[in-house]
Amino acid sequence: MKEGMQLNLYHVKGLESSLTSTSPFSFSDMITEDEERVRSLHSALANKEGVSNSATTASSDKLRGPNLLTTPLKSGLSIGSGNYYVKIGLGTPAKYFSMIIDTGSSLSWLQCKPCVIYCHEQVDPIFTPSTSKTYKTLPCSSLQCSSLKASTLNAPSCSNSTGSCVYKASYGDNSFSIGYLSQDLLTLTPSEASSTFVYGCGQDNQGLFGRAAGIIGLANDKLSMLAQLSKKYGNAFSYCLPTSFSQPNSSQSGFLSIGTSSLTSSPYKFTPLLKNPKIPSLYFLDLTTITVAGKPIEVSASSYKVPTIIDSGTVITRLPEAVYNALQKSFVTIMSKKYVPAPGFSILDTCFKGSVKDMSTVPEIEMIFRGGAGLALEAHNSLIEIERGLTCLALAATSNPISIIGNYQQQTFKVAYDVANSKVGFAAAGCK
Repeated sequence: MKEGMQLNLYHVKGLESSLTSTSPFSFSDMITEDEERVRSLHSALANKEGVSNSATTASSDKLRGPNLLTTPLKSGLSIGSGNYYVKIGLGTPAKYFSMIIDTGSSLSWLQCKPCVIYCHEQVDPIFTPSTSKTYKTLPCSSLQCSSLKASTLNAPSCSNSTGSCVYKASYGDNSFSIGYLSQDLLTLTPSEASSTFVYGCGQDNQGLFGRAAGIIGLANDKLSMLAQLSKKYGNAFSYCLPTSFSQPNSSQSGFLSIGTSSLTSSPYKFTPLLKNPKIPSLYFLDLTTITVAGKPIEVSASSYKVPTIIDSGTVITRLPEAVYNALQKSFVTIMSKKYVPAPGFSILDTCFKGSVKDMSTVPEIEMIFRGGAGLALEAHNSLIEIERGLTCLALAATSNPISIIGNYQQQTFKVAYDVANSKVGFAAAGCK
């Protein structure tokens, strides 16, 4: 097995100004998309299958008719997303694309010409399969086509004219990508040999994808990029998500590392990964305790006993109402002694007047998981500056029986997914 590979990882906000969206991505946009993401995850946990509506059915009908690998990880704000992207190369010769990483998705896909139905605006030129010497579509008889139902919760269909497999990836919020299941060479760094890669070549892509070219799936599923690279590098990955939004003096670059060698680079504290039979591809943890300023919040142990997902695609952590209310009470008791409360902003109902950088007395919030692994949240993980002089607690309550550990709370930590041994670990100060 080769050494792994490391790529730079960016929040979209970190894209060069020449590539930024003409209409700035706002906090309202981010929260709207985040709420849709949470609904999608809850829908999947409720065992509902992927979206099927007249638009996606029409698209499918038309398409049926005729070693340690590390990459830069960046913020996604300027391509219209609250998430993170890497640059990957596809085809021969390789063309590079800004792709959102998603631990909650299995199938990777990107927009492809001729965009038979619709392609949204993206920062990179749209991939043209005919220019790649190694591109091919996969037939309906392929094993990968047969795996699509488990990976996307949507049954594949078949092109009448070519026999090519047609996939549908839907996200519970009416976002979707439909196109041809394809195979080509994947290049993660110029110095690394390319790998054969199965992905979706999207011909109808609509919804909340911002200006990214597509999505890289890192879920625990055999069609995910992780699984496809695991024989070469090992069934593990790690990342450090750079800070975003209101962090004025912070690094805008993190990393995504593919391979088992990424697990030994830091003193991780691990907690077991749990399997949920309703969505076996997602990463579930056992959240046992939350402390504020070192003291456990006043809530029953049973209140934590809901499915808890760690997810790169949700921004704001969601907690059951009883847990959130107890956390909020403890946090406000300390904060209100020094800072003036302010009206809430959408789902963020606990706000104060002032800027994060000027708030010196912020109680540490720690989320502790089974086995003692935890995320000790300092101000840049627990507070978000919505606008100049308005700062809010960056966690929210959900009425759904689910907890989601969002990417805002993961920022600047190294997070390691040892999928082979079913555990996830955390280490502080990871993006250095």
